[in-house]
Amino acid sequence: MKNVEYRNAWAFLDDFRGKEFEGKWPTVPEMFHITALRYPDHLCFHAFDPEVRFTYKEAESIIDRVARALVADGFRRGDKIAVSGHNSAQWALAYFAIIRMGGIVVPLDITFKDSEMEKFISFGDVSGIFIDKERIHGITGVSKKYSLEDDLMKMDGPEVVFPKLSSDDLAAIIFTSGTTGVPKGVMLTHYNLVSDCFLAQANLDFRNSDVIYAILPLHHSYTMMAVVYISISVGGTVVFGKKLAMSHIFRELKEGGVTVFMAVPMLYNKMMAALMQGVRKKGIAVYGLIRGLMKLSGALKALTGRNIGKKMLGFLLEKLSFDDIRLCISGGGPLPASTFRMFNELGVDFVQGYGLTEASPITHVNPVEAFRVESVGKKFPEEEVKIVDPDSDGNGLIFIKGPMVMKGYYKNPEATKEVLTDDGWLNTGDVGHQDEDGYLYLTGRKKNVIVTEGGKNVFPEEVEDPFQLYGEIDQICAFGYISDKALKKEEIRAVIVPSKELIDKMNGDKAAVEKRINEIVDDVNRGSASHKRIRRVDVVYDPLPMTSTKKVKRSDVIAKYGD
Repeated sequence: MKNVEYRNAWAFLDDFRGKEFEGKWPTVPEMFHITALRYPDHLCFHAFDPEVRFTYKEAESIIDRVARALVADGFRRGDKIAVSGHNSAQWALAYFAIIRMGGIVVPLDITFKDSEMEKFISFGDVSGIFIDKERIHGITGVSKKYSLEDDLMKMDGPEVVFPKLSSDDLAAIIFTSGTTGVPKGVMLTHYNLVSDCFLAQANLDFRNSDVIYAILPLHHSYTMMAVVYISISVGGTVVFGKKLAMSHIFRELKEGGVTVFMAVPMLYNKMMAALMQGVRKKGIAVYGLIRGLMKLSGALKALTGRNIGKKMLGFLLEKLSFDDIRLCISGGGPLPASTFRMFNELGVDFVQGYGLTEASPITHVNPVEAFRVESVGKKFPEEEVKIVDPDSDGNGLIFIKGPMVMKGYYKNPEATKEVLTDDGWLNTGDVGHQDEDGYLYLTGRKKNVIVTEGGKNVFPEEVEDPFQLYGEIDQICAFGYISDKALKKEEIRAVIVPSKELIDKMNGDKAAVEKRINEIVDDVNRGSASHKRIRRVDVVYDPLPMTSTKKVKRSDVIAKYGD
């Protein structure tokens, strides 16, 4: 199987070491400044409604002005300042301004209720906040509040010498469900963030001509690292999307000239399902021809490395506004191999990655030249991975060690000790195996495992994956239930939300909807191993609770629908 050597995407730093920074990696402000020196007139941030455009030179000037204003308002090195709002250039400018003046940035989810926001503000010792103007009056518990829309661009202060930061200084505290489901503040240093930004590029080629689309929420570490940090490190452009609506996404991809698209599996699954549904409507002959061309394209790409899909099937990519897209990356959850394969067959270089907030967050990415369909990616240089307590199939708990691993959880040494060993190994809470070339294969989350009567371990992610390409299903959540209390027999149950299209097609007839859902389940069950088959189906019509990155909150679903 083909393998590739790592890229040294950070070799250019040697020209600036000893002048703009000391040590192995620059700090976050030093990284931004180096790019502003290399590409001052490149477009840095671009947003729509209203349209906003900043070059690197302009963005750095605004960041410095806002940082000076924060110092003038009494903030000092080590102070925690939050940023919360919908995706925007102002959000990113505030984020980097806080770090510029020596502060610690605390990104918060704008979908939090005021009471939830205040809980994190209090626990995180946050003394200031940048936030969308419609939320500014509802937040208490901070000494200073700034509107991202109205205040940020007007901010300035007298000249000041900003503190000389160290790579070991804390740069961000990111709240996450963590590896045990309880919200925790992940402490990430400059060293964590900058090393992860560059080491991720050992597996993928990013360019200063790239335009990367930020559609997932910026408070989430995946978006901030994979889109914003990486784009800034190479001198690319970030295009900010505001709505997770397909019509908005398609328009902004075209208007922004986006070349790199990063999203979660749900978005890719919906895109592919909608595209294939449209092809099916053309008739069985057309559908057969298109699928045949896709398989031919995929086979030629695998055998020769030649990508002919875009030329043969460009008319399909136009429907997704993927004309200019050269690279798609999926992260934030398991992606069905069929989706991965079909995008590649269409001529899009499509890869997936893996990581978690506690690791800054990226730890694995599939190289375009040597991707492995079932794998979530190849580990980075300077990173170690070990599989603890593997079963007969080689699957065990995944532990990671490297410069991207967090400092710990904020004000929570007990939780830190649960996941971080004294010698720096991070227990990811995920189960899987790796091959001899450093490619990782995931099975699921340890805490979600279902143990069937025959003693087989089943991960709900494995059960859910085949359903993601059925357009009639909007959401699915699988979990275990006790089917025989006397025997303590555990089997698999699925809570399924049908799509609006299916409900409309059946004219709102719930019996007909549920009959079709059960037909789909029977179809998937026939292709699954007996211990992975769903034994109980509940069709519900209220949306399942989801995170801001569109993952179903399994524990909430079990609490609501479980027995």
